[in-house]
Amino acid sequence: MTKLSININKIALIRNSRGGNNPDIYKIARELEDFGADGITVHPRPDERHIRYADVYALKEMLRTELNVEGNPTEDFMRMVLEVKPAQVTLVPDAPDALTSSAGWDTIHHRFFLTEICSRLRDAGIRSSIFVDTDLDMIAGAAQIGTDRIELYTEAYASNYQADPIAAIAPYKLAAKKAAALGLGINAGHDLNLDNLRYLHQELPGLNEVSIGHALVCDALYVGLKNVVRMYQRELRG
Repeated sequence: MTKLSININKIALIRNSRGGNNPDIYKIARELEDFGADGITVHPRPDERHIRYADVYALKEMLRTELNVEGNPTEDFMRMVLEVKPAQVTLVPDAPDALTSSAGWDTIHHRFFLTEICSRLRDAGIRSSIFVDTDLDMIAGAAQIGTDRIELYTEAYASNYQADPIAAIAPYKLAAKKAAALGLGINAGHDLNLDNLRYLHQELPGLNEVSIGHALVCDALYVGLKNVVRMYQRELRG
């Protein structure tokens, strides 16, 4: 069964834009669990423009499901995750000023660095996942590093899905087959939404987990606005 881990970065971004604690990301995280989420994903960045390092510590103490922490494994990041000990750490090669993740690791060029990072995570009892594109050599490199899983970067799939879903999924099927043959678990994430998720899930039967945030928050606005407007109107007319 493929698990759904919900990324709450966008919720934290709204909170930070006004200061204070509204929306309360901790309340939302618990409600997401109550509503059926299998895990919560966060991606703290050096400027803490959305999720803050302090949030990661607090979430670990309160969540009942898995916590997945994404990020570039700088020393500050590694110090935090080794203290927090989330269920999973997803290694992403983001520059400090990156708006969002835009590419997977070159697991050959960064082999020794990533091997050392995954070893440290393994020693701490933390599952590791390496963010990769569908290049089969990069997936083979990930297996040599010793990671537990890969996370397939699905932006290309999402961008091409409407025009030609069969062509869009083809490289991901090959990548998933290669990863499974090498004994790697398979996660996926980036730009997955209600339009393209079912097909991805059907075509990648060994998929362990998807991480979805931006699209899910947008859909929550679309689906929930009618009810919220009625609630406010009821207050004015009561």
